[in-house]
Amino acid sequence: MRKFFATFLFLLATGILAHAQATLRVGDPVELKIAGVPSEEQTQVNNIYTVDASGTVNLPYINKVRAEGLTPAQLSAAIEGAYRSNGIYTNPTITIVMQPNARFVNVGGAVRTPTRVPFTEDMTLLTAINAAGGFNDFADQRKVRVLRGNEVRAYDVRQARRDPSKDIKLQPGDRVEVPQSIF
Repeated sequence: MRKFFATFLFLLATGILAHAQATLRVGDPVELKIAGVPSEEQTQVNNIYTVDASGTVNLPYINKVRAEGLTPAQLSAAIEGAYRSNGIYTNPTITIVMQPNARFVNVGGAVRTPTRVPFTEDMTLLTAINAAGGFNDFADQRKVRVLRGNEVRAYDVRQARRDPSKDIKLQPGDRVEVPQSIF
């Protein structure tokens, strides 16, 4: 039980750190909060915005601001600068919060604890499987599937254990399926 609790705390902490350091991608929802402006203006701007297909967020009074590839802190600075340079607000303070469930990897099948794993920038196939408790006794490690969008690829995880350069990097929203062995 202690080991489970320690693992849970570790995953929670790495998930929180990942959100603070992660770069924004198309489709990411972000919560924007503004301070240093009149309260009626805050209600106009405070909202949850989504990074659109062009990599921008569309904000009141300043329209589109580039978000893709930026960290939340960089996006905050860009938005503050846009409001200042357009003469909308003289001293805005922007806080960007990434939505906690926006970035995860699903790991299922023949693992000890099928779960959603909080995404980190350095997450690989093996680290995701380990975060789900590792393989169970019936796992077929030769045919682990990674589903990314409409694409499915199979990997032999035994090779990644022998040669870490073959351990693929995962992306937010990936699904990992570990099949059961016939024997």
